[in-house]
Amino acid sequence: MNFDRIKEKLEILADAAKYDVSCSSSGGKRKNNGGLGDSSASGICHTYTEDGRCVSLLKILLTNYCIYDCIYCVSRKSNDIKRAAFTVEEVVDLTISFYRRNYIEGLFLSSGIFKDADTTMERLIRVAKKLRTEHNFNGYIHLKSIPGASDDLMNEAALYADRLSVNLEIPTESGLKLLAPDKNREDMLQPMRIVQKGIQQYKDEKKIIRSTPKFAPAGQSTQMIVGATNENDLQIIKVADHFYKNYGMKRVYYSGYIPVTVDNRLPAITAEVPVLRENRLYQSDWLMRFYGFKADEILDFNMPFLDLEVDPKLSWALRHLDQFPVNLQTADYKMILRIPGIGVKTAQKILSARQFQVLTIDHLKKLGAAVNRAKYFIDFTYGNPFLKHLTDLNLRKLILSGSQSKFQNQFSQQLTLF
Repeated sequence: MNFDRIKEKLEILADAAKYDVSCSSSGGKRKNNGGLGDSSASGICHTYTEDGRCVSLLKILLTNYCIYDCIYCVSRKSNDIKRAAFTVEEVVDLTISFYRRNYIEGLFLSSGIFKDADTTMERLIRVAKKLRTEHNFNGYIHLKSIPGASDDLMNEAALYADRLSVNLEIPTESGLKLLAPDKNREDMLQPMRIVQKGIQQYKDEKKIIRSTPKFAPAGQSTQMIVGATNENDLQIIKVADHFYKNYGMKRVYYSGYIPVTVDNRLPAITAEVPVLRENRLYQSDWLMRFYGFKADEILDFNMPFLDLEVDPKLSWALRHLDQFPVNLQTADYKMILRIPGIGVKTAQKILSARQFQVLTIDHLKKLGAAVNRAKYFIDFTYGNPFLKHLTDLNLRKLILSGSQSKFQNQFSQQLTLF
């Protein structure tokens, strides 16, 4: 093995993979049965790219050669960059070698489309199959599904990978046609349907036959680029909501567009990456998945963009002051979740604690609430002097003056493997 050439390939293909953020290992439960690796419990170890995104190692492309010319992609065929490609055996050897050195606990493998969809997908599957069957590797494997790949290949991929994902890339079909005219949205949707159908079939068969082979046990995810086209935030979260409801998606990831080329269809090369907007979209996504919010509650046609100054939950509360104050002793779980500064775990603790005592603001602090926000929206039985500010026109400013954003625009370098 030419180690210098392998190292060069790794530098090129790991760097090209950093733009894909949909690499979470959550949900993997593949246990070690005398083989190598284990994707249960802690799963993948994580590191950070230089632009602040949490990624998983080993995270690489099989190749950055691509037949498409998507204007937003650094690997597009017209871009004059160094090209490289791993063989199937090289990826397998790297994965096993890095795992044994405790560098990684799994593999995230994507690829440019170097010939056609089926050829590319078949090689990705061969990597996963070799790891599972020849090396008895039980660690986490996430494969990128190739749009346009055959249904049979998608079904085979799900037998060896813990998670599969197809990136939507651009939130709307019109945006995709503008920036990637060679691509077809339907080619992206069909693999998702196949995986969704296979997962449901596996669940049904598992009830009858316990030995039914695993089928993408960590589900599927997707990713949208934010800011490359002019979609508003309402359109983006509605797309995410649609995929959660209709495709059983585990996660939708949002990636602020990083300028990589000069083109009049794209933001200027000097434009800042919309990291704060990306952060607000993740917060909105969390509200839809865990807090019971609907997409059109978070935003509407009169307010199509998320407030960058306050988080979307606080923004909703400030627009719906008629829903407050909330009495902690009598309110239902759904309404308690809507109080700014109270999360899922704290809400559950409140429901439990109020059975035994009348809650005060001190109790709320001990239960983990962000009292600096919550105190303006809660009716305590013993009274609450902060409620006098609930109808104050300066309530927003008052809350912001007592809060410090957790968001900081500070990035760390990705951990190097050498």
